[in-house]
Amino acid sequence: MRRILYICLGWLMVVLGIIGAFLPLMPTTIFLIMASWFFARSSPRFEAWLLGHPRFGPTLQAWNETGAVPGTAKVAACVGMSVGFGLFLISVRPTFWQAAAVAAVLLASALYVVTRPLPPRKFAVEQSKNNRPCG
Repeated sequence: MRRILYICLGWLMVVLGIIGAFLPLMPTTIFLIMASWFFARSSPRFEAWLLGHPRFGPTLQAWNETGAVPGTAKVAACVGMSVGFGLFLISVRPTFWQAAAVAAVLLASALYVVTRPLPPRKFAVEQSKNNRPCG
């Protein structure tokens, strides 16, 4: 039963990651990292497919092996969080404490992303072959 649940959650994360590739404020990489985690625990075939994907595979392999995040993904994440916070301020008009709480969570998230190491050269070379950054 757990295996079926993890497969379903893995595919849900893949779908959300694909949506994130087209929507500017929705992330891609984190959903694919979660999909990889679910597939690693439920389906070696789906995990191999995701890790072998020409566009997303090198980024996911770098994360799995070294916890690395490409520089372009770091920039995209920080820009996305900043834009999202700006939209939050404009549309919700939060109280000072609500804005401070959201800002603290986003700042902690940004610090985590920025402090991850860059991928080793072998992953950077594979990523550049695809000529498209993964974010």
